[in-house]
Amino acid sequence: MRSIWNGAISFGLVSIPIKLVNATESHSISFRQIHTEDGGRIRYRKFCELEDREVTQGEIGKGYEDADGTIIPISEEDLSSLPIPTAKTIEIVAFVPADRIDPLQMDAAYYLQASGAPAAKPYTLLREALKRSNKVAIAKFALRGRERLGMLRVVGDAIAMHGLLWPDEVRAPEGVAPDTNVTVRDKELDLADALMDTLGEVDLEDLHDEYREAVEEVIAAKAAGEALPQAPEPAAGGKVLDLMAALENSVRAARESRGEEAGEHAEVKSLPQRETARAAPKQTGGKKSASTAKKTAAKKTTASAKKSTAKSGQGTKKTASKSTAKKTTTKKTTSRKRPA
Repeated sequence: MRSIWNGAISFGLVSIPIKLVNATESHSISFRQIHTEDGGRIRYRKFCELEDREVTQGEIGKGYEDADGTIIPISEEDLSSLPIPTAKTIEIVAFVPADRIDPLQMDAAYYLQASGAPAAKPYTLLREALKRSNKVAIAKFALRGRERLGMLRVVGDAIAMHGLLWPDEVRAPEGVAPDTNVTVRDKELDLADALMDTLGEVDLEDLHDEYREAVEEVIAAKAAGEALPQAPEPAAGGKVLDLMAALENSVRAARESRGEEAGEHAEVKSLPQRETARAAPKQTGGKKSASTAKKTAAKKTTASAKKSTAKSGQGTKKTASKSTAKKTTTKKTTSRKRPA
C-alpha cells in the first residue's frame, strides 16, 4: 500500500517512525460527463481571470480570500513551516476507554505502518500496551493543511488510526426528534423486540453492494448491445396506518423468510425482562424468575386441590347425614305399622 504521510508517533519520550496508509478503498462506479448529442467528453479548463488564458497545473497555487476580496498567497513552504509539534508527528495526548468516543466523530481510517526495523520494537510495545489496557489512544496530527484529531486502536497485529472530528464540528440533534407526545405500549415494544430477535444477527462479510452490481449489469448489457435487465416488480402493499398490524406482518414475513412456521398470526409473548422490571426495581436472573413462577403456580394448584377436596368432603358428609336421616325415618315408620 502506498503511504500518504511519513512521520512518527510521539509516545511520551518514545518516538516511533511510521508511514500512514489508507485503510479503506472505494468501489463505487464513477461516471464521466459527456455531451449527450455526440458522446464527447466534457472537460473543465482552468483559466486565469486576469490574463484570460488557460493555465497548467504547475502554475496553480493556494490563496486565502480576505473579507474585502483580497487574495493572500499561501505556499506549501508556508504550511510546512507551521510552528506546531504535530506537523510531522502523531502526538498521543491521552488514553481513554473506547466507549468514550462518540461514533458521530468517526472520520477516515488509516493504518500506521512501522517504518523500518528500528520502529518494530516501540511499535509492538505500543500495540501490546493498547491491547492490555483495553483503551484507545487520542492523538493530534497535521494532514492536508490542517491539524486533526485521531484515535489509535489495535486491529489484528496492526495499529489503526481513525480521524476524528473536533467536538465543535458535531452538530447537536436539535429539532430532529419528534416534538409530539407519543405513548408506546408494552405490546408494541414486545412486537418490536420479537422482530429484532427474528431478524437476528448478520455476518457483515455476507453483505454486498447490490446497487453497484446492478449498475455493472447495465453497463455490460449496453456494451454488448443486449437488452437491459428488467427491474423487479415493486412490493405490493399500501400505507399501513396500524402500527401493531405492521409489526405483526413484519414478524410473520421475517419468520417465513427463515423457513419458520409463523401461523396465521405472529404470536408474541411479553418479554420476561420487561415484566420483571415492572414487578420489582431490582433485576433478577431469568432462571430465578422462572423458578419463582413455577413455585407460585404449584402453590396455586395445591391450594385449588385442597379446596376441591374440602368441598368434596363436605359434600360427602352432607350426603351421609341425609342417608342416615332417611334410615332413621324409615325405622320409625316401620315400628309404628307393627301391631301391638
